[in-house]
Order: sequence, then C-alpha cells, then structure tokens
Amino acid sequence: MAEWLLILILGLVEGITEFIPVSSTGHLIVAGHILGFEGERAKTFEIFIQLGAILAVVFLYKDTFLGLFTRRHTGGFAGFHGLLLLALTTLPISVSGLLLHGYIKKYLFAPTIVAIGLGVGGIAILLVERWLPRVKRFSLGALRWHDALTVGLFQCLALWPGTSRAAATIIGAMLIGIDRKTAAEYSFLAAVPAMCAAVGYDLWKSRSILSTADIPAFTLGFVVAMVSAALMVKGFLRLLGSYTLSPFGWYRIVVALAIFLLLGPGQR
Repeated sequence: MAEWLLILILGLVEGITEFIPVSSTGHLIVAGHILGFEGERAKTFEIFIQLGAILAVVFLYKDTFLGLFTRRHTGGFAGFHGLLLLALTTLPISVSGLLLHGYIKKYLFAPTIVAIGLGVGGIAILLVERWLPRVKRFSLGALRWHDALTVGLFQCLALWPGTSRAAATIIGAMLIGIDRKTAAEYSFLAAVPAMCAAVGYDLWKSRSILSTADIPAFTLGFVVAMVSAALMVKGFLRLLGSYTLSPFGWYRIVVALAIFLLLGPGQR
C-alpha cells in the first residue's frame, strides 16, 4: 500500500475515533497492525496526529477557551474556576502517565490488550446506560471541583489502551450525575490539556527518531485528523440529542470479539 494512502487512513481513524467512546489509540494500534505500519516511527506518528484532533476542539470551542483567560467569573466554566476544573481533571492522569509511561508503551500496545479494553469498556457503557444515575448537573457552568476531580480519576483508566479516554471521562461524569451531553462536552475540553501534556512528552522522548523526511507524511495525517475530528465532534453532539451511548457499547464488544477472531495466536 502506498504510504500516503496508509497515512490518510490512519488520520481518518484518529479523527473519527478520538472524541467518541471507542478508543482512538486502540483503533490505531489495531489498524497499524493490520496495515503493517508498526515500530517506533509508527507510534510517534500516531501520537503526532493527535495534535490535529486537539486543535479541532480548540477551534470549535475557541470562545470557551478564551473565556478561561479573559473572564473573571468566580463561578461557571470561565476564568479561574474553569481553569481550576481542568487542572483538577488533568492532574491524576498526568501523574499516573508520567509514572507508568514506559511500562505502558512497552507492554500494553498490543491488539489483545486493546481487545480487552474495548470489551470491558463496552460492557461498562451498557451497564451505565441501563442503570443511569439521577442527573444533577445539566451544564458546564454547574460543574464543581469535586466533579472535575472525580472525572480526572476516571480518566486514568484510559492509560489502558482500548479503554478510551472519551469513554472513561464521559461514563465517569454520567456516574456522578452529569447529563450525557454535558459529560461529552467536558470530555472534549478536558482532552486538550491532558492530550497536550501526553503528546508533548511523547514527542520529546521520540525526537531522536524523527527527521525532515517525515514532515510531509506527518503533516498529511495531522490535517486529516483535524478536519475529521471537527466533523465528528459536531456529529457526536447531535447524536446525543436523540440517542444513548449504548450503540457504542455494542460496537466495542463486536470489535473486541473480531480482534480475537481475526488475529491468530502468533499475532496477538
């Protein structure tokens, strides 16, 4: 397969899956395995194109992010209070990721590990949607510091490839009484500091294996991921206006089973 086509496919996979509860990392690991795009350069590329997805959210929520730095509200999702919420959500995964980074990249980036994360996460989504707690928060402005910290602790589950950062944060928020749409929006916003920290750290660690020859491929993947992520975020929010997350739960379970069935023992 031509490299540009491979890059296009992986950019689409990243953009489409980053902010919905299906695990972009898991899909990229499996897609890279199937397409034969593996190794340190492949891992670095997969990390880099996440920046494109991050920029999509920054663009779509630019007014919200500007409000964090230009408004002096003491409440609501603005000013210092909004920054505090994001900081509390980001802190747990930043510390955990720093401590476990080497172990995760060495032992957990494998299709079987991804399948387990997808399957368990899919079951969790179905259970939460079946026994949904009473909703207490209906907007970003209603979130409190303990809500943000709890979502941050759930976000640490995403360190297991296949679990999905979006799934962990959205389900965690729903479990503490945040409505589905607000949970999704907060998940998008909380992704920016968490992913920037993770991507920046990974790229710094991988700087020795990058070269100027990688610029065209990385740029293509970056742009494709950014455009497809922006479209997917808008579509996902519209979907949540009429449906639950249950279809994503079933999808995850089906994909998990497919991975086990399609990959031979020696490939897992």
